[in-house]
Amino acid sequence: MTSLTLPRADGSLERYDIRNVPLSVATGGARPDFNRIAYAAAHVVVDPLADTAPWVESRIDWDRTIAYREYLWDLGLGVAEAMDTAQRGMGLDWDGAQQLIRHALAAAKLRDGALIACGVGTDHLAPSATVTIDDVIRAYEEQFAFVEGLGGRAILMASRALVVAAKGPDDYVAVYDRLLRQAREPVILHWLGEMFDPALAGYWGHADHDRAMDVAVDVINAHADKVDGIKISLLSAEKEIAMRRRLARSVKMYTGDDFNYAELIAGDSEGFSHALLGIFDAIAPAASYALSRLAAGDEAGFHDVLGPTVPLSRHIFKAPTRFYKTGVVFMAYLNGHQDHFTMVGGQESTRSTLHLAELFRLADKAGLLANPELATQRMKTVLATHGIES
Repeated sequence: MTSLTLPRADGSLERYDIRNVPLSVATGGARPDFNRIAYAAAHVVVDPLADTAPWVESRIDWDRTIAYREYLWDLGLGVAEAMDTAQRGMGLDWDGAQQLIRHALAAAKLRDGALIACGVGTDHLAPSATVTIDDVIRAYEEQFAFVEGLGGRAILMASRALVVAAKGPDDYVAVYDRLLRQAREPVILHWLGEMFDPALAGYWGHADHDRAMDVAVDVINAHADKVDGIKISLLSAEKEIAMRRRLARSVKMYTGDDFNYAELIAGDSEGFSHALLGIFDAIAPAASYALSRLAAGDEAGFHDVLGPTVPLSRHIFKAPTRFYKTGVVFMAYLNGHQDHFTMVGGQESTRSTLHLAELFRLADKAGLLANPELATQRMKTVLATHGIES
């Protein structure tokens, strides 16, 4: 039996045995059929041998980064590109995002039916008291033009600069009205809560989420022909369901709730959510298989597969939630999708040894350690750097 020594919260050590059989999901064959649209917000792989100052500059390993997107497409998942999971605005700047978008769209064009949408924001515009609403619009337009010029579909990301420049809800309405009227094809909106990015507190002109939702719903329904859907990331199933029921019938809800995604995707008698999730990067095999069971009418099978991933996701996305990317990349390292645990901006240091040890346990319980021997050896390597020898 594969085993290793893991730390516990009380400061003691335990001998932990791998207990669960890895989930077996074939890739490279025919894409599975889903009855939900499912995007995984994909991470980037850095080059650990680049001679850079990691907190300031990171060099991306394009081969491994695109290979991970190929893996997601093989599983039938779409790729939400250059989003916060890729550390957009949190280590990955607009110049880097342009390269990422260009590479990913080129790879998608070589595959039939590869689903991809790309983040459009204002991250090249530094928020300040001198930034105007017109400045924000121009910044969005520049990024829109880049993505649409490459034939890509846009995900309209929340803007830190807009939070600073806006005097109230009317300014949000003016910005989104202008952008949606100009969009060539329907876009996906993204409302990212302050738990993911504190700089986005008060988005839509209100600190209260319910009042903010009123503004967002009015904007969306006034431009329903230009909105494919909205992803909300508020970590509240109740708020997502309430908003979902208020959207125009043609507008999709894409859950961004990494705590409650299983129940939201399954839905209820009044509707369901599609998915655009960072956790789908880390649990891609389980997400793919569960969605195929749901499409086959096996809702119990869907929950049997996806349910055990929820404790893992809640752990990865625990507060401070903005550091969830560390857990996503750690999963990719454990499962052999990259040969190192190194991140953009040196963010591999944002979670504790205890956090990573519990992630390992929960990944095992969910059957998400694809090769237990490899995962165990890599976990031992990380633990050894923190003074824990097996």
